[in-house]
Amino acid sequence: MAHIVVLGAGIGGMPAAYELRALLPKEHKVTVVNATDTFQFTPSNPWVAVGWRDRATVTIPIEPHLKRKGIGFVGKAVTAIDPAANQLALDGGETLGYDYLVITTGPKLSFSEVPGSGPVSGGGGGHTHSICTVPHAEAFFADYQKFLQAPGPIVIGAMPGASCFGPAYEFALIVDTDLRRRKLRDKVPITFVTSEPYIGHLGLGGVGDSKGMLESEFRSHDIKWITNAKTTKVDAGKLFTTELDMQGQPVKEHELPFKLAMMLPAFKGVDAVAAVADMCNPRGFVLIDEFQRSKKYKNIFSAGVCVAIPPVEVTPVASGAPKTGYMIETMVTAIAHNIADELAGKPVTAKATWNAICLADMGDTGAAFVALPQIPPRNVNWFKKGKWVHLAKIAFEKYFMRKMKSGNTDPVYEKYVLKALGVVRLVK
Repeated sequence: MAHIVVLGAGIGGMPAAYELRALLPKEHKVTVVNATDTFQFTPSNPWVAVGWRDRATVTIPIEPHLKRKGIGFVGKAVTAIDPAANQLALDGGETLGYDYLVITTGPKLSFSEVPGSGPVSGGGGGHTHSICTVPHAEAFFADYQKFLQAPGPIVIGAMPGASCFGPAYEFALIVDTDLRRRKLRDKVPITFVTSEPYIGHLGLGGVGDSKGMLESEFRSHDIKWITNAKTTKVDAGKLFTTELDMQGQPVKEHELPFKLAMMLPAFKGVDAVAAVADMCNPRGFVLIDEFQRSKKYKNIFSAGVCVAIPPVEVTPVASGAPKTGYMIETMVTAIAHNIADELAGKPVTAKATWNAICLADMGDTGAAFVALPQIPPRNVNWFKKGKWVHLAKIAFEKYFMRKMKSGNTDPVYEKYVLKALGVVRLVK
């Protein structure tokens, strides 16, 4: 009997556990370890931050849904990984052994890289909000409700080193939509500040006409922007950023006043993962081979934001490459099949499809992009906008939450998103 431990219960970890349980014979044990006892549907956090969703809509308790599928659950943080002993150290002093470890922790939010940034509430001491977690989105909404009584400037964007730019674009346009509905948009200047070299870069070198379309969207919604922005510090009510040219030389110093700010941070690997010798790159992301397996430890696999993917290109301000839902889904499927094959005495052969496919909400419309493969040059380079994307993302949220509750192992993107986009044939 083998014990497979999945570390992390997010968009990668929960499907990984369900797929492993469906593929493996019953004598093998699957256990999920997560620091909290709830699953969060992270793509809905921009809606939570303006009150369009609440915690009950975008979270579910983990244990009862895993238990129904015969999957164990440990609701404790992991403080250390000992790959030589095949063992995890848990918060409180307990240990948990494994035969195979699947790391799907997501990232550590590296607010410390920009002084003064980070959580406004909870004793964080920073001056900017985040929408990377449900509690962070709820904290923004709490301040947003006060802000609506006395509106002023808002700054939204991404810090140097960030890799997940889509939610920043979504949030800027969702806030714009919400303020227009409240008849307050004329009282709120919005500035988008990003480390990307141009609007619509997205950490991908652009996708189709993403630059032109997103610039047009910002112009039509009176959203100003600063690109190649090397944000250096944040004080109470003021963000400091240096605008660089394409050679990386300073062009202009900006001091942006704000009453409310949401800046996505750079990511790093979580401490327990980053501390494992020879397993990660300098930022703590897991180095993997073509089969999603650690290059150093052959019984450790990894998927999602916590894996090391090099930037698509060198940019004047450091920017990483995003890991989108479709990519994560194919990583998880590859891992499940490779572990199942290895336990059956077969060679591992399954590989993830490293393609970028994304639905981005824009409040009352939306944008969808497909980059096949993620790193250019590409076979498919597709970017479209329309209200149908907004509606598709709402439907996708409901579909994915049902999947997490039921333990359904259907590939969500293959079954739903790609059909909605009409690009199944291109992906296949």
